[in-house]
Formats: sequence, structure tokens, C-alpha cells
Amino acid sequence: MRLTVLCMTLVAAAACVPVDRKPPVSDLGDSTTDTAADTAAPAPATPAAPVAVGGTKVLTVAGFSTPESVLHDSTQDIYFVSNINGSPTAKDNNGFISRVRPDGAVENLKFIEGGRAGVTLNAPKGLAVLGDTLWVADIDMVRAFNARTGSLLDSVKLDSAVFLNDVAIAPTGAIYITDTGIRFDDVGNVLHPGPDRVYRIGPDRKVTVAAKGDSLGWPNGITVDPVGRRFIIVTFGTSKSVLAWKPGERAPRVIAKGAGGFDGVEVAGGRILVSSWADSTVSAYETGQEVKVITGVPSPADIGYDAKRNRVLVPILAGNRVEIWQLH
Repeated sequence: MRLTVLCMTLVAAAACVPVDRKPPVSDLGDSTTDTAADTAAPAPATPAAPVAVGGTKVLTVAGFSTPESVLHDSTQDIYFVSNINGSPTAKDNNGFISRVRPDGAVENLKFIEGGRAGVTLNAPKGLAVLGDTLWVADIDMVRAFNARTGSLLDSVKLDSAVFLNDVAIAPTGAIYITDTGIRFDDVGNVLHPGPDRVYRIGPDRKVTVAAKGDSLGWPNGITVDPVGRRFIIVTFGTSKSVLAWKPGERAPRVIAKGAGGFDGVEVAGGRILVSSWADSTVSAYETGQEVKVITGVPSPADIGYDAKRNRVLVPILAGNRVEIWQLH
């Protein structure tokens, strides 16, 4: 698949934010950090054979417009879908977020819509929810909405952001956002001027750079691993790596390798689930080894996970649909 097609999942901007080498490590409830390493540690030795796992497609929901991310809000038992609706870098204020029921019914296609009710929403991508607040990455902004009413609650501008992509929320409420560090030329080819970064927005709305450097490998998806008390980050660049990182560490650690072109990541029990544009799959990395769970999903963007039903929610970005897969 051409790189110009893969770039449809991403975004751009630019300026300067302080690097916080020692953010509160209590964000993940762990005071252990490693600030000595400037580069990623090598992957561990290959463990025992992984447990077999697969998936069956149970629903396809069509009618979206460049769907980038799907999130299960377990409190409301509803799926949110972010729709770029055009260029992933254009500040055109036509992005929107949909509400979809678990039975596949679209409850409200434009639950939150740029240009309506005082909302600005350009090219929404990664989603995360905490309580009744839905957080959305939008080019160089992180926006907060009431998850029940859709009303705008807050906006935080990241002045130096190049390509905000995915969002994860630590137990303390601190928000972590990946910056993939890419831009596009006049004909749509992807460029990578960098830098690669992970931002942190504290509960006080202070913005810092929590991690920065080539070892992040064009960071795309990010999620919290509550068991390992760490973040899992997946790379879109040539390193083809699944990374583990804790706030305070200067570089992440490689815990697995795969097909690359990684986008979404979710922790489902002991499994790390990762979507790949490179081979149109969602794979599991339960033991560090790659196991194909879902195949034949072209342009799989930022996947979601429905723990109540053990489902993977796959936005097919170029196909304007969401596929719902039952794990077994």
C-alpha cells in the first residue's frame, strides 16, 4: 500500500513547548523510572508460543466520512466515532463525532459537529473519555466535550504541535497525546520533519513535552496498560515497533516488532491489540510475538475495544465504515 494512502490517518502544525523530563510519575501509580537511557532498549528474548486468538466480523456500520478513531464509552455503553471529513490537516471546521449503539444503529451521525453550536472541530482523530468528558485530538488542539450532551467544555492549544494523533488518560486525569511529527507536500506525499513527541496536559491544563526523540518512531497510537502501569505506544514509521514507556523515562523500550504502519492500540486483558496499515490486520502481542487476529481490513485506523462484549471496533478510514469484530 502506497505511503500516500497511509498518510490519510494523520495531521500538522508548529512552535515551542517546554520539555518536562520529570512529569509526575504518580500518573501511572508507579514511582520507578529510568532516565539514564537515551535510546530504546532491545526487545527481550522470544518467550513461549502465544495463545491462539481470532476474530469474527459481526457488524459493519457504513455512512461515515473518513472515520479515524472508535471509542467505547463503557459508562453510557455507546461507541464514539471521530470523522475527519476531508483532509486530515485542513482547518476547515467540518469534522464531526458520531454516536453509535452496540447493535450498529447510528444514534446521532453528527453528535458533535464543527461549525455548529459554537463548536470548532477540524479533523478529529484520537478519542479518550474520563467520566462525562470526551477528549479529542484535533490537529494542534485538544478539545473536551460533554460526552452526554456534546457541548464544548474546554480547548487546550499545543502551540508546537506538528501532528497530534492519539489520546490516552492516566489514572490521575493527566492527558497524554502523541505527535507523529509529519507533514505533507503539495501532492500529498508524507514528510517527516519531526520531532516525534508525547505531550502531557496536566489536570491544571499545563502543557509539557513528556517524551521526545527518534526512539518514538513516528508515534501514533497510545494507550494505558493498567497491569504493567505503563503506556503502550505504537509506531507508524520504519521501526515497526510496539513500545512500552513510563513518564520520566527518556526513551521507550521495544517490546515487540511487527508489520509496521501501526495506528491504533488497545490493551484487552493480557493482550496488546494493534492495527497495521502495512498488512491490513489487527494483531495481538500477548507474549511479544505477533499473532494475526483480524485480516482483510484495509486502512485500519485507531481501533477501539468493547470489554463488555469482547469486541474490536475497527474504523476503515478509506472505506468510510466501521467494522465490529467479535474476539474468540
